[in-house]
Amino acid sequence: MRLATIRTPAGTRAVRVDADRAVETGHADVGALLAEPGWRSLAEAADGPAHEPSGLDHAPVVPRPGKIICVGVNYGAHIAEMGRETPAHPTLFAKYPEALVGARDDVVLPAASGAVDWEAELAVVIGTTVRHADEQTAAAAIAGYSVLNDVTARDWQYRTLQWLQGKTFEATTPFGPELVTPDEAGSALDLTCAVDGQVVQSANTADLVFGAVATIAYVSTVLTLHPGDVLALGTPGGVGHARTPPRYLTPGSVLTTAIAGLGECRNTCVAEQRP
Repeated sequence: MRLATIRTPAGTRAVRVDADRAVETGHADVGALLAEPGWRSLAEAADGPAHEPSGLDHAPVVPRPGKIICVGVNYGAHIAEMGRETPAHPTLFAKYPEALVGARDDVVLPAASGAVDWEAELAVVIGTTVRHADEQTAAAAIAGYSVLNDVTARDWQYRTLQWLQGKTFEATTPFGPELVTPDEAGSALDLTCAVDGQVVQSANTADLVFGAVATIAYVSTVLTLHPGDVLALGTPGGVGHARTPPRYLTPGSVLTTAIAGLGECRNTCVAEQRP
């Protein structure tokens, strides 16, 4: 099953995306749907107003997650290109909902940064409340998967040992277009990122050091995960910062982030307009 949050003249709406139509579930967004007990059955039975799939205006699939927890240095190839050792534990940092944009929205390049980089990632969306999860419980807590790009201001990221300030600039993080449930998504997914049509990242999620289940188990030891929370599992090799010379996003760049079976985000980069 595929779910999305779309924008309509009446506001955002959660929809089940079928082959020939997108059917409203009666909820304002996918986050509100996931908060309902039995959300899967509600979505499967939904028969609200329908929309043409080709004309959808996608908001972030969960517009305001309670938590966005990201894993750094989590692909073998990316660890190697950044000159790091394989971590014994997940490297965690956070984003905030203001960073999120939809699958076709503009990515706003912060005026304060001259080194904005791409990071294609697999996003995991939580579907049940979970704390101190074992592997079985962690797997059962996954509502589905989506596409995310952890667009990063490298010059701000490396100002200090803590990465937060480089990771959560407003309107920088594409997330969507859909949530795809595990039964349809499959595993070992091919992931790519392209800038202006040139593929700059290409990997398979089998190269993850800490996969979805292990990450949920680890994070849920620290705090409770709730429906609609998002975990971003890190990026593979090929980031612009690691190139010689470094390459960064500029106004007009078209950033395409795709994961096989999940869809793609295609976003144009624009300069921030400051008052």
